[in-house]
Amino acid sequence: MPFSTISPLDGAPLDPVEATPADSVARLVSRARDAQASWAVKPLTERMEAIYKLKDRILDAGEQIAKVLRAECGKPEGESWTAEVIPNADLVVHWVDAIEEALAPEEISLDPMSYPGKTGAIHAVPRGVIALITPWNFPVAIPLRTLVPALLAGNAVVFKPSEHSPRAGALIGKLFEGLLPHDVLTVIQGGGDVGAALVEAKPDLIVFTGSVPTGRKIAEAAARSLIPVSLELGGKDAAIVLDDADLERTARGLVWGAFNNAGQNCASIERVYVHAKIATSLIDKMVALTKTLRIGEDVGPLTTRAQLETVQRHVEAATASGAKLLCGGHATGSGLAFEPTIVRIDDDTDRLEVMTEETFGPVLPVVVVRDEEEAVRRANASRFGLTASVWTKKVTRGEQLAERLRAGVVTINNHGFTAAIAAAPWSGVGESGFGVTNSKHALREFTRPRFVLVDRSSAKSELWWMPYTPSLVATVKALAILRSASRGIGEKLRALIQLLTNAPKRLMGR
Repeated sequence: MPFSTISPLDGAPLDPVEATPADSVARLVSRARDAQASWAVKPLTERMEAIYKLKDRILDAGEQIAKVLRAECGKPEGESWTAEVIPNADLVVHWVDAIEEALAPEEISLDPMSYPGKTGAIHAVPRGVIALITPWNFPVAIPLRTLVPALLAGNAVVFKPSEHSPRAGALIGKLFEGLLPHDVLTVIQGGGDVGAALVEAKPDLIVFTGSVPTGRKIAEAAARSLIPVSLELGGKDAAIVLDDADLERTARGLVWGAFNNAGQNCASIERVYVHAKIATSLIDKMVALTKTLRIGEDVGPLTTRAQLETVQRHVEAATASGAKLLCGGHATGSGLAFEPTIVRIDDDTDRLEVMTEETFGPVLPVVVVRDEEEAVRRANASRFGLTASVWTKKVTRGEQLAERLRAGVVTINNHGFTAAIAAAPWSGVGESGFGVTNSKHALREFTRPRFVLVDRSSAKSELWWMPYTPSLVATVKALAILRSASRGIGEKLRALIQLLTNAPKRLMGR
């Protein structure tokens, strides 16, 4: 059955998209499992060659990607190119360059006395079929961060994009057409019923990016079937501005970190703690910069009506509780746009939704603090822990403070862009989830370790095999003495004689 969405720019209906029947999802997962077996045994170089072609396809489709993201999400063209076109081409290059080393078997060290003639290595084995469920805020970039390494590692993927950005999901499927065997990548469309059917189809791994409530439901459902999950569930990111920060750069960085993608970024700055010494000057600069931002060109609309309502509720509750509205604060009345907003909060910061819940919109609360100790304490007082930033001219000071922050990513004198760096891990703590995107660490999600031991020993028996004879006991007692640092030289010499006498008997099966 077809379904449609509306443009957040003007409320006009967009062309309908055909939904995948929920009762067909299990069959599609089964077909993906069959396809994965043949994909995984292909030489890695063949998989690399196929995926590398995606780079030029992304670059050549840049205009089309920007057009789809404009229609579905309201993204300004500049944000589409800088966040969802160029970095994704770099993503492909990184993974094709890095995948051989990342998947290379890891040899382990074995004691030749205890394990004569034996060698062992850990191999990274693909999980199998990965269920990928992604949100609408970066509907091209977020899926590709899983798709590219997961497919290179030999997995098949069944991918459900958000029902609010189905056309971007379909475009991703088209970018892969002809590069992969049939059913190695399957795009399914629809709402929560289709997502639930995908989870119930028992894939080998579920990768989900989205809200905490939905992530909990997926984790609970997956647990019943013992399916591993990778969850990235959002944040309430804090920026700490120390008293020696560069005011011009910091003001510009905070404004961008708060308002890029209209604040619809799990790594958006949603709390600023600024030292009292520079607070007035910094806030004045931030407000002045924010007032220059152009609605539609610099800051797009909210993507969904529900998100606009959340933003309005958070701002209204904050101002009703005494927060000072410094700029913005209202829906524009044009589509789902909301003015870039800065609020100063002086009291009761721990109880306001705008300080504790993910706003996911163009709203920046600012709190003035006495010192960095107060800033760190308040920044860490959140159930989320995705990213954070520290702003200071003294890099060493920033690095030391970064070690104290409860976050998966900390940037110094910048914020929130590192998800575009394919070599840098992206993860969080607390209710931000426990999945890993990007870097070699992500491959631990998409593969599992298989240990392979090769025994080249020609001995008739092993030390520990049956029968358990007196020569076995004498041998292992001698080994224990020889390996103990507390035994004397005389004891060790006697133990060595015992070992030389009894070990050959054991290796002969006696």
